[in-house]
Amino acid sequence: MSLSGALGLYVHWPYCARICPYCDFNVYRLKGSEGALLDAILADMRGWRERTGARRLTSLHLGGGTPSLLSPVALERIISAAAEIWGFDAVPEIGLEANPNDLASFADYASIGINRLSIGVQSFDADALARLGRDHSADEAVRAVEAAQKAVDQVSLDLIYAWHGQTLEHWRGELGQAAALGVGHVSPYQLTIESGTAFGKRVARGDKLALEPDDAADFYSLTEEVLGEAGFERYEISNHAQDLAAQSRHNRLYWEGGDWIGAGPGAHGRLGAYSKAGRIATEAARRPQDYIDQVMSTGWGVKSLETLSADDERTERVLMGMRIASGLDLAEVAGFTGLGIDEAECQRMSELGYLVRDGEHLSLTREGQVLGDAVSMALIP
Repeated sequence: MSLSGALGLYVHWPYCARICPYCDFNVYRLKGSEGALLDAILADMRGWRERTGARRLTSLHLGGGTPSLLSPVALERIISAAAEIWGFDAVPEIGLEANPNDLASFADYASIGINRLSIGVQSFDADALARLGRDHSADEAVRAVEAAQKAVDQVSLDLIYAWHGQTLEHWRGELGQAAALGVGHVSPYQLTIESGTAFGKRVARGDKLALEPDDAADFYSLTEEVLGEAGFERYEISNHAQDLAAQSRHNRLYWEGGDWIGAGPGAHGRLGAYSKAGRIATEAARRPQDYIDQVMSTGWGVKSLETLSADDERTERVLMGMRIASGLDLAEVAGFTGLGIDEAECQRMSELGYLVRDGEHLSLTREGQVLGDAVSMALIP
């Protein structure tokens, strides 16, 4: 895998000014001071250093939640601690997720080392923003993207599509406006309804909030068409970039089966991606106070740690590897896990037009991309 040996750090900041009705991430409304949680994250990072050994970071991603709610001073503490504890590669990717109405701090980011901003635009349309429960305006979304481009080297914007009532022409306009802003990366996500969210509860009461799968498939095809005409290449099911430099190096660690540290409430981590002794999967305590208590009592925030079985490792590598356009190397999967795929299902999926096999290499067709994990799961005996 192309990122062999790389190590990333993911820091989860779980607080939001408001919780979006479609979001099922580990998020909370901010109450009280940020200081205790920030101190716990820094201590957790030092605890992780004992497990990773002396490896340099190729990427640091600050996600959430809304990590841009942290002050630039607090963000600098995290970045400086990472540099001290591990050190960075010569040109690391240091990314931050931000909302459009956080743009007042954008100008400070480059000075503390952040070089990639992912802006949660979701839509450039006032009605759509209201439907999605967002608290910024369409004008703020445009201004935020423009400010981000002045502040850092790489800017990505997120969009949500396939909400009930949306038309293909509306979606074409959204994609066109995103491309016209000149960003190098666009992440269009299909609206999915998760149980336990505000949207999930509304759907359980009978509301229609998302398009049916067959209709949503047309939006997926249009996405690749419009962004392709604007010079973007789809390099993962929900991610399009103008060139290699614009791709998310940190996210590629996930998709290509690399190693990453997960610090912060509920953060997941993986270690040992390039060892046949077994890969370690970790999850930190989810609730912020539980996480703080866990760090104070044990020296790191991990609540759950397991060595993945060969079967579990194969499942992860197939599901993640099939998401990227470059596809899956079956020889590598077998080399790390000792296991193959269901050859009969692979043949059937090929005949149905959902994937292409070239020797030991598999990749999804456009039709297979629409079905996503369903095709990948069929490959696992």
